[in-house]
Amino acid sequence: MSRWGALIMLSGALLAQVPEPKVMRPAPQQPIAYSHKLHAGTLKLQCAQCHPVPGDGDFATTPATSTCMACHKTIKKESPEIAKLAAADAKGEAVEWARVYKIPDYVSFNHRKHLSVEGVSCETCHGPVKEREVMRREKDISMAACMECHRAKMASVSCTLCHDEK
Repeated sequence: MSRWGALIMLSGALLAQVPEPKVMRPAPQQPIAYSHKLHAGTLKLQCAQCHPVPGDGDFATTPATSTCMACHKTIKKESPEIAKLAAADAKGEAVEWARVYKIPDYVSFNHRKHLSVEGVSCETCHGPVKEREVMRREKDISMAACMECHRAKMASVSCTLCHDEK
């Protein structure tokens, strides 16, 4: 079956293309164990505390080791996972986190603009982060899913909104 799944036909008329259901991907292996459930859920850290959206707002970043070590100089410092973090921080090295979500290079996406929309939060695209020990891609970020959301929010569906003419 094609990527778009089955075509629904009624009396020979095409009604809709139905995407095939997405299979939840396994969580990528991360270099350091990290619990979003603990940090965002139990401790109630806000996403932007660890994932700031600098500059023009196109990207939410991964935390600098110094951000983590602000707490972990004294909290759980005996943990082997925190020892890895402390070693990277001491060397001034970034942790090479495995990406969970990646927007294709031919798509423009601005985190700041999306987060300024009423009713849109990080969880809209990233799922129930506060409930997850590990992060995996569980929300659909396909063009069809984005278009569906834009239509529901009565936002533009103009091609050039997300696909810059270069």
